[in-house]
Amino acid sequence: MRKQIAAANWKMNLTYQAGEKLLDDILSADIHLASHQQVIFGVPFPYLIMANSEVSEEAYYAVSAQNCSDKKAGAYTGEVSVEMLQSINIQYCIIGHSERREYFNESNQTLAEKVNRCLEAGITPIFCCGEPLSIREAGTQNDFVAQQLKESLFHLPADQLKSVVIAYEPIWAIGTGKTATTEQAQEMHAYLRSVFAKQYSPVVANEVSILYGGSVKANNAKEIFGCPDVDGGLVGGASIIAADFIKIIQSLK
Repeated sequence: MRKQIAAANWKMNLTYQAGEKLLDDILSADIHLASHQQVIFGVPFPYLIMANSEVSEEAYYAVSAQNCSDKKAGAYTGEVSVEMLQSINIQYCIIGHSERREYFNESNQTLAEKVNRCLEAGITPIFCCGEPLSIREAGTQNDFVAQQLKESLFHLPADQLKSVVIAYEPIWAIGTGKTATTEQAQEMHAYLRSVFAKQYSPVVANEVSILYGGSVKANNAKEIFGCPDVDGGLVGGASIIAADFIKIIQSLK
């Protein structure tokens, strides 16, 4: 079975102390994970070492950075390289989140370089893709998202592609008052898998974990994760509420 993942994206939230308590509350809960299940905490840079220490004795738990530089090293004040992440044993890094694309103008080409840097360092990219409202309303979402995959990932050989985690974000349904249905989530996830099957092979496509990043909450996670092509979620707001994220973890199939 493909890896089923509950990934938390704390974004720019929580103090160090609040983050530490959140991890303690989740890790002390009555959660039983199977070998095909994984929980990942995407925490701000200042909390990476603390979070990694918290999960170090826990099976099936890991920590992710929320971003990295596309450069290997150099005079880039304020940036964080994958070598730095590797040196503190970070296993995952979120690449191309919709907020990074929108607010920081990250291009597909830049994201391809970030993916390369991560894989060179043995860090698994959680690669985000998804369409804004204008694209969804025009009905061109499939072509739009396929282009994101093509320009950022299709240079990879099959063995590397299989190690990338995909997160689909229906940007049009996040904070807009519009709601993506479970059927729409499954439809896009199945389409993404078909794109990988066409470019690589059905076998490769079936090994790629594709997470849903569209306002997963405690009360809808079970239904969303139950879709055949949805392999868990990249969770924002609900991931910084211990009780909610615990329920989301318990909803993994």
